[in-house]
Amino acid sequence: MAGATLAVSLFMSGLTFWAVNSIQQEAQLNDTRFGRDLGLLLASNVTHLIAEDNLTDVARFSSRFYQSTSSIRYMIYADQEGKIFFGIPYSAAEVQNSLTIERRIQLPETEIKQASLPLVRQHHSPNGDVTDVFVPLRYENRYLGILAIGINPNPTVVNSSNLTRDVTIAVFVAIWAMVILGAVFNALTITRPIKELLVGVKNIAAGNFQQRINLPFGGELGELIFSFNEMAERLERYEEQNIEELTAEKAKLETLVSTIVDGAILLDNNLQLLLVNPRARRMFGWEGREVIGVNVLELLPTELSFELSEPLQEMARKGALEDKGVQNPSDPISEPSEGQQGSSTGEFRITLTQPTQRIVRILLTQVFDQQRSTVKGIAMTVQDITREVELNAAKSQFISNVSHELRTPLFNIKSFIETLSEFGEDLTEEERKEFLETANHETDRLTRLVNDVLDLSRLESSKIYHLDRVDLSQVIEQILRTHQLNAKDKELELSYQPEGNLSPVLGHYDLLLQVMTNLVGNSLKFTEPGGKIVLRAYHVRGDSSNPIHQDKIRVEISDTGIGIDPEDQEAIFSRFFRVENRVHTLEGTGLGLSIVKNIINKHHSHIYLVSEVGVGTTFWFDLAVYQDHCSTLDSSQQSEKLTDDFEINPTGLLF
Repeated sequence: MAGATLAVSLFMSGLTFWAVNSIQQEAQLNDTRFGRDLGLLLASNVTHLIAEDNLTDVARFSSRFYQSTSSIRYMIYADQEGKIFFGIPYSAAEVQNSLTIERRIQLPETEIKQASLPLVRQHHSPNGDVTDVFVPLRYENRYLGILAIGINPNPTVVNSSNLTRDVTIAVFVAIWAMVILGAVFNALTITRPIKELLVGVKNIAAGNFQQRINLPFGGELGELIFSFNEMAERLERYEEQNIEELTAEKAKLETLVSTIVDGAILLDNNLQLLLVNPRARRMFGWEGREVIGVNVLELLPTELSFELSEPLQEMARKGALEDKGVQNPSDPISEPSEGQQGSSTGEFRITLTQPTQRIVRILLTQVFDQQRSTVKGIAMTVQDITREVELNAAKSQFISNVSHELRTPLFNIKSFIETLSEFGEDLTEEERKEFLETANHETDRLTRLVNDVLDLSRLESSKIYHLDRVDLSQVIEQILRTHQLNAKDKELELSYQPEGNLSPVLGHYDLLLQVMTNLVGNSLKFTEPGGKIVLRAYHVRGDSSNPIHQDKIRVEISDTGIGIDPEDQEAIFSRFFRVENRVHTLEGTGLGLSIVKNIINKHHSHIYLVSEVGVGTTFWFDLAVYQDHCSTLDSSQQSEKLTDDFEINPTGLLF
């Protein structure tokens, strides 16, 4: 509005001044014509008088002429040198005083002696622009001097021009005074609340929903302020609700992430940690350290940091380019596909040596925004697959061993049967009988192997065995009856040394019978004739105040056999591991002790051994004493901690 007012006022003022100047120029033109004509007329009447040096008539004629009109301001006569010799309203006394000061007229720069027409110029005076007319005086081609006449401006034109100019200036000043007053009024009534609204809107946009405007205005402006305050109040309520919901969702997310079995790490596009779950902290030894905001490459183990440095930086670089709106058409992960649900992934498998030897699988996933257009970070999933790799290796080894163990008896059975089938008539009765016994023996061996594999598979499955009251004395007595005859055949002494009356144990009768059978069978197999095999069972006292630390029954099987090398004692319970594989003396499936270990684990206990090569071996394990409330105990109370909290103190070897 101020700009429009300024433009209009300047245009009108300029138009007014242009009109005034036009009028003044027209008046000056008229004054110039009047002065020129008047000068020529006057010069034609006084030239001959000046030539005759009749200054009295010149003065008389000029005075009458000067007094007859008010348009003439002055009349000055000067000689050839420019020296004034007569002038009106000047007198001789004014022209030359007692000091003999001479006055000269200032002539125009143009050579006036050769001028044929009067010369005209204007000079400014307090009463307006005066028109000066210089008329050369010539008589009979003789230059006599010059006549200068001053023509006053038209007073009517001057007064009207001055009045117009004054009115224009007054109007201009009045307009701007009104503009200034309007601006002040606008600032007090409109601009201030608009500025307050602008500040309020900026604060709302910045997230300050507590912003309010308190100005006493009515009308439409008051309704606008009221609506703004109501909007801010609603936004504040919505923010509080959203914060509560976000806090709850964040708590749920943190709880969920903290319970994840795998390590979870969230990075920003600068590879700085935003979120780490407890599992990842334990895996990398970050407990008690402030790692949030630190570059992940500075925290990871050396081999892991070296392996992931390039892919992480590449994913972060692409994410930064997408944040800036730069798209790389050749980038395979710059545009997320539908199947990826807005993410790009990479998988790495790395073997770590620190803090412990283990194998981890790293999954890198780009995290996109809701529109799947901007990368917001990188998610790292860390999986400890050491057990998985070991199980896969064990599975492969198991399959290889089973195949090898099955192939040998099958090959022997097939060989002897083919021999009997093709050359039976050429063999003696004793040879045929020997071949059939060998085939029968290999069939029994094959049956035992298949049964052991099935037993081991069943034990390693998730099948739940119901543990109940078992009289351990009956199990041991059945073992003695079963193996006593075999022991005598091998000239071995098999005995049982109980220590008092044994309490019933919590267990599974058939499984415990299989444990004792395998352990006693191994002792019979690896003990030389004349040796001893002793079974013991005795109480181990626990803490009566703690149901977890209850009384136990310890069972020991000792022999004076060949013993087990220290380097083999760790692997003796592995599947298909056999000491005779090295000495090549005895046969077996190599699954017996693995089955024993799994059965004892089903009873929430461990099996231990003490052995010395050439002296003998002792195996022992603990079983919980059966109590009436055992059936109501939670399975977590029957954990492996039961046996770990008791003193492992077997009676010792038989030497």
